[in-house]
Amino acid sequence: MSPLVAPPVRPDRRPAPVRPKLEPLPWVMRAPRAPYFVLDTGESWTPVGANEAVTWPELAGLFHRRDLAGVEAHLLRLRGLGVTVLRLMLEYCQGEHRYFERPAGRFVPAMVRLWDDLFAICARIGMRILLTPFDTFFHWQRWHRHPYNRRHGGPCAHRTQFLVCRETREYVKRRLAFATERWGGSGVLFAWDLWNELHPAQAGDDEAAMHDYVSDVSGSLRELEVRVHGRSHLQTVSVFGPELRRRPSLRELVFAHPTLDFASAHFYAERTIDAPRDTIAPAVVTGALVEQALAAIPDDRPFLDSEHGPIHTFKDRGCTLPAPFDDEYFRHMQWAHLAAGGAGGGMRWPNRHPHTLTEGMRAAQLALSRFLPLLDWTCFRRRPLRDALLVRDARSGVPLRMVTTRPSAHPTGAPVVRLRGGECAAFACGDASQAVVHLLRADQRTDDGRLRRDVPARLVAVEVPGLAPGTYRVTLWDPVAGEAREQRVVDHAGGALRVADVPLVADLALAIRRA
Repeated sequence: MSPLVAPPVRPDRRPAPVRPKLEPLPWVMRAPRAPYFVLDTGESWTPVGANEAVTWPELAGLFHRRDLAGVEAHLLRLRGLGVTVLRLMLEYCQGEHRYFERPAGRFVPAMVRLWDDLFAICARIGMRILLTPFDTFFHWQRWHRHPYNRRHGGPCAHRTQFLVCRETREYVKRRLAFATERWGGSGVLFAWDLWNELHPAQAGDDEAAMHDYVSDVSGSLRELEVRVHGRSHLQTVSVFGPELRRRPSLRELVFAHPTLDFASAHFYAERTIDAPRDTIAPAVVTGALVEQALAAIPDDRPFLDSEHGPIHTFKDRGCTLPAPFDDEYFRHMQWAHLAAGGAGGGMRWPNRHPHTLTEGMRAAQLALSRFLPLLDWTCFRRRPLRDALLVRDARSGVPLRMVTTRPSAHPTGAPVVRLRGGECAAFACGDASQAVVHLLRADQRTDDGRLRRDVPARLVAVEVPGLAPGTYRVTLWDPVAGEAREQRVVDHAGGALRVADVPLVADLALAIRRA
């Protein structure tokens, strides 16, 4: 492991911005007794947010300080809607004017000032950032223009050598060193995503080189932060989810690398999440993917999907989903992510025009954030319960037919969901004293694939396994209104805890906690 050593810096006669003084904000840590997050004050902290970019409409006012007040008002509004974190790329190079270095080795003063302002705003209002050093999609697509390209005086001969080239790695380390020395003393920085969507193509198809990159950069950054700040921020790497099916050997790197603090992946399952035709199948696949990730994690590190959305529909077909459909698709996926055992509700990539989340999605985030205090996440040692959960018709006692996934006929294909004949989709996780359940009614759907809300409620009984005998507080939660429909006290003698006569119209969440 080589230290964070700065390559030679090209002279820059433009004045560098003065380093900002940031308001103090507690740091985010891993919970010591559960696969979730806490603040260094001991309070629970859950990532609720989405992907953002400094060129997208809501943050565009940062550039050249065109509208700092507007950006702050927007972020303050998000905090009021329960949003706790933004996932951002230090360099988002869809165009020519947002490179963080130009030429390589020289940090652009206008971009440094932009990030100074953003960190200062976030510190004032209590927003945090999950930060990754590059937008690797446009870095790959626009490599012919990128400052790291050797043709433009950069260190790297070809885009397939980005994770392999030692000189390039030193430039990456210097970028991270600059960022943490300037902004890393603040708790605004939730965590580092050391590389957005690791892919063998960026390493000359050499998976060993990918492991080496993560080990080297992770260790060097952590060593520097401990030296400069006395402690280090959390670290992860992300991966394009379908690549895990094509290359199962990547699972150890993403889910179990010893230097990383939590695991993350990007959920873009084909034909369901990336191009949805209904709002149930994407949620069912989300739940299955979370469970697969948890099974691959060997310890108590948290997991979250840090990017998802209808990318094929938007990017390849050029279509923006109708807002009512997209809102429900978004809401069902975030609750499936949480109830299956993920930290928070996952982080949407907008994949809309304009490139922002809808008001309905923001309302869904608020509803989720209001639900979170019903459980004690600091000690919730959850395990998936979906396979053992029973949902019965309350009158007949007959189990409902569940919508589930099955493997694709193709060895590397995405999970397949069959809705026909299914009555309910369920997602659940729990331990001996708490549980989360989310239910979707699947037998009443509109022509465009949404759930009908104009039908009578179906009474069901929910049987949750694994809870120790005792008295429990059960909250029936409306994911649309963001409020409790009903609260009950249930005495549980053992076996599966039974919640009787649950009215299910479309979707419903249950928080179960020992009283």
